[in-house]
Amino acid sequence: MKKLCALMLLTTLSACSSSPIEQYRQLTPALDLKQFLNGDLEAWGQFQDRSGALVKRFHVDMTGTWQGNKGELVENFVYDDGTKQQRIWHLTDKGNGRYEGRADDVVGVAQGQIAGSVLNWHYTMALPVNGKTYHVQFDDWMYLHDSQTMVNRAAMSKFGFKLGEVTLFFKKK
Repeated sequence: MKKLCALMLLTTLSACSSSPIEQYRQLTPALDLKQFLNGDLEAWGQFQDRSGALVKRFHVDMTGTWQGNKGELVENFVYDDGTKQQRIWHLTDKGNGRYEGRADDVVGVAQGQIAGSVLNWHYTMALPVNGKTYHVQFDDWMYLHDSQTMVNRAAMSKFGFKLGEVTLFFKKK
């Protein structure tokens, strides 16, 4: 009985320690982030609050360039209320499917990992809301469908509480 309990405990602990991204390791087509985020892209997206209600929609024109393991992704947002925003990501390929990202409104460094056709990013973003800035955590999942199309779903939280979700659809031009 002790051996059975020990085996169950070991199985439970090992299941908890494996990264959720690993379940996608065998999915194809394999995501080559430097290839996908190279050149001109277009995206359509929206933010839903924690109840699922649509809050804001947006369109993004993007241009990605790479020199070796360093990349830059310039994102130009236009929101449904007419406001505009630009974010410039500075990306680094760290090898073995791991990436780092920096942008002016990202607090610290975004950490990303690819497995198969999926990329998972974790980062904190400084979001301005009604004259105040809040640091919000993102659990950002990007799913490559084919060489031209990607779906991005990001959960936003603060202090572990879900604030909402961002959904985007990317298309290479």
